[in-house]
Amino acid sequence: MEIDWDGLRAAAVAVMHRAYAPYSKFPVGAAGLVDDGRVVVGCNVENAAYGVVLCAECGMVSQLHATGGGRLVAMACVNGDGDPLLPCGRCRQLLWEQGGPRMLIDAEGGPVTMAELLPRGFGPAELAAVHGIE
Repeated sequence: MEIDWDGLRAAAVAVMHRAYAPYSKFPVGAAGLVDDGRVVVGCNVENAAYGVVLCAECGMVSQLHATGGGRLVAMACVNGDGDPLLPCGRCRQLLWEQGGPRMLIDAEGGPVTMAELLPRGFGPAELAAVHGIE
């Protein structure tokens, strides 16, 4: 599948402008390419109770499932200046399950795989192995 990195970044920048970040003043936007060609987006949404902040990637994954599901193939995440931003640890885990080790993440210097961002990632296969499911 051809990945339009410029288009993904543009979608991430557009949604970043809708972020709700009154506390950190650090808006984030994420745009993901789904295996059926759709682009799903999300922005961060902060809360006065800082621990319940929703990352942009969380919103993007929610939109993925709300619009029909599928697997993420690639993702661009940007900060308030439109620069590439790598997902936090929690979001790396979330993305691993939605796209797997070969999912591509936009980064300075070129895309990286989820396997590079989350070596030895934990997902459904590991749970299946524990429960004896093939």
